[in-house]
Amino acid sequence: MNSLDHVSRTAHWKPTIVAERALIVAHTAVNGEYRHLIVECGDEAASALPGQFFQLLCPQPAGEQSFLRRPMSVYGVDPARRRVEFLYKVAGVGTRGLDTLKVGDTLDLMGPLGVGFTLDPGLRNIAVVGRGAGLATLAPLAGACRARGIGVTAILSARRPDLLMSIELFESHGAEVITVTDSEQTSGPANVERILRHLISQDRCDAFFTCGSSRLLRVQQRLAHEFGLSGEIAMEQQMACGIGLCHCCVRDFNVKGEIVSKRVCWDGPVFDMMQALP
Repeated sequence: MNSLDHVSRTAHWKPTIVAERALIVAHTAVNGEYRHLIVECGDEAASALPGQFFQLLCPQPAGEQSFLRRPMSVYGVDPARRRVEFLYKVAGVGTRGLDTLKVGDTLDLMGPLGVGFTLDPGLRNIAVVGRGAGLATLAPLAGACRARGIGVTAILSARRPDLLMSIELFESHGAEVITVTDSEQTSGPANVERILRHLISQDRCDAFFTCGSSRLLRVQQRLAHEFGLSGEIAMEQQMACGIGLCHCCVRDFNVKGEIVSKRVCWDGPVFDMMQALP
């Protein structure tokens, strides 16, 4: 099976999950809120698939204390150079500590973890809809789709134009990028629905892949039901252990009309979009 196909949804615990000290090879500011971190690691970590994540042991910032690892989505992988990339927002104690790392430092990471995205063989074109940190999770799909000859239209959302991210990355893999922002009053559900309906009418959307906005999730679920399309969502949730033991990340899902509780870290973080409850 090609490594880009999918992660089995039945074989969760894998011997490829490792904990190691990774070397920081690049750490730059993307904008006023987000940072791009690249680490050099072992072969197992560098084999992470789109949608999977790592548990990072962040440094302690001065005068503060962080007790748990921080889950961080894979932003990019380079197996040949044994590198993994992360895109993160400086928001709390853990990420403030992460922001102190310099090139040459090391970072304790555990992973890859979780169930990634599925690219079914019959897909021809997909729509990627993401906002904020959700773009970090969705970005690796661009490269995976290019390798399989699947067209991508990426609708990238942010509060302001200066906070838009990953445009060049998606475009470098041949994706068409459409940007929408709050400040320009283009990011509302009605406008995004108009864009998606246009893609569907042009036969340019066989499936939705999304992360980062409950309002936009509801739009995609409605369109998927109307046009008989499939979809997947990467769920964002607080986590403690990252391997399904603590049940900290449990969320409810609608599975064939029954409300079922699932662990985001273990059963996901990628789920059938139609089962997700906004």
